[in-house]
Formats: sequence, structure tokens, C-alpha cells
Amino acid sequence: MLLEQRRSENGGLHFPVLALVVSGGHTHLYLAQLRENLWTYRNIGHTRDDAAGEAFDKVAKLLALGYPGGPIIDRLAPHGDPHAVRFQTSQIKHADRRDHKQLPTEEDGPHFDFSYSGIKTAVLRYVETQGFKPAIEARRHALADMEKDKPTFEDCFRLCDRQTLNLVASFQRSMVNDLVMKTLAAAREYDVRTLFVSGGVAANRELRATFEREAGMQGLPVFFPSRALSTDNAAMIAAAAFPKFLRGEFVSMDFCADAGMALR
Repeated sequence: MLLEQRRSENGGLHFPVLALVVSGGHTHLYLAQLRENLWTYRNIGHTRDDAAGEAFDKVAKLLALGYPGGPIIDRLAPHGDPHAVRFQTSQIKHADRRDHKQLPTEEDGPHFDFSYSGIKTAVLRYVETQGFKPAIEARRHALADMEKDKPTFEDCFRLCDRQTLNLVASFQRSMVNDLVMKTLAAAREYDVRTLFVSGGVAANRELRATFEREAGMQGLPVFFPSRALSTDNAAMIAAAAFPKFLRGEFVSMDFCADAGMALR
């Protein structure tokens, strides 16, 4: 996203910036500020359990829609009724007791955490009680028979009945609303001037449209990477590394990678 913004010479980037990083492994909110020409980051929200993209993948797997689940759900959802099933996401009112490093303090300010294991379980219960199993098994077998020919979206769509399309649309609407509303609540709390949305789930069409509509109503500019770069991890690393390269900040040759290193 930063690479594309720099190429376009867009002047709309003003600090502080709030970044939603939403993918199969992450659902985080980072508050970014500019100090002495350097970006500083502070985590003000994270997922307590399943990341948003993980919930999409698991629901798609449950419904025999294939993997990864996000793209197929995104394409199927417009064909269903998003109000057919009422799903609620978790409303978190207490600190995350499992990770003391993430406990908010008065200096940190409020945190805006996410939780998606509940809605995943709600979809499972709905499927079990509403007689989805025969249709799911039929779809699973039909798509397995097409595996050599690589099933298309049209193949998958043809195998989805109205009940499945309504479920998919309702699930996506609930997920998108939770991501957008919590992010915008954090933006108001911290008086941010620019909003970034990145990660694989940022490619979701409904998420983009809802963010643009709701953020626009608040007068808050929101930026997304192009859909092609939303899932391009190499570009993300390049964008993060390039400013350090320009400043000559290099690590020693005995440096070891740490997958859990905190972002500062």
C-alpha cells in the first residue's frame, strides 16, 4: 500500500495513522505516529482467538466450498440475503488474561480486540440444526470429482442452494460489520487522520465498500493495497525494509529470525 501511495504521490497521508492488518493469521490494529521522520507503532487491538481470515477459511471448509475460503465466500455472498440469518460477534469487555504483555494500561489507552471463534461456532450450530448436511456432502463429492479439472466459481455456485447462499452472505455481513465498526471506533478514540486496511482479507469486496462508505461518513480517508498486492507478502516485507535500507540500518550476520518479534 505504501509503495503504491508513493508512486501515485498521493498527498492524503496524515498522521496519526490507524492500520487494520487482517488476514488468515492476523487481526490487529496498529496506531502509527511520525516522530523525527520515523514511524512508531503501538498495538491497540488484536484477535483473542481465531483471526478473521481463519474464520472465513473454516466456514468455507465446513460448507465444502474449498480453500482458501475468503475469495469464494466473497464471490458467493452477493447472491444471498445478508439478513437471512442473524449472527453476532463477540463483544469483549475485559482484558486478555492469557497474554500479560498485551494487557492495556492507562498510558496505553483503550484496546479494541477481536474474537471470531464464537461466530464460527454459531455457523456450525446453524448448519447442524437446519439440515445442511446432505447438501454439503453432495457438494463435497461433486467438487472432488471435478478436482482434476480444477472446479471454477461457476461450478461451485451451481452446487450452492439458496439456503447456503443466504448463510454465506449473512456470515460475511456480520464479519465485515464487526471489523469496520471496531476499527472506526478505535479511529474516533485515538483521533486518527488516516486509515489503512491491509492483509489478505483486505481484498474482500464488501469489506472495502463498507469501509469506504462508513469512513467517508466520518470524513476519514481510507487506503487499501491493490487486490493483487493484498496477499503479496514479498511486497509487504519490501515496503517495511526499504526505509531501513535507505538509512543504512543493517543487522549483523549472526542475527536470527524471531517469528514472534514485537513491532515497534
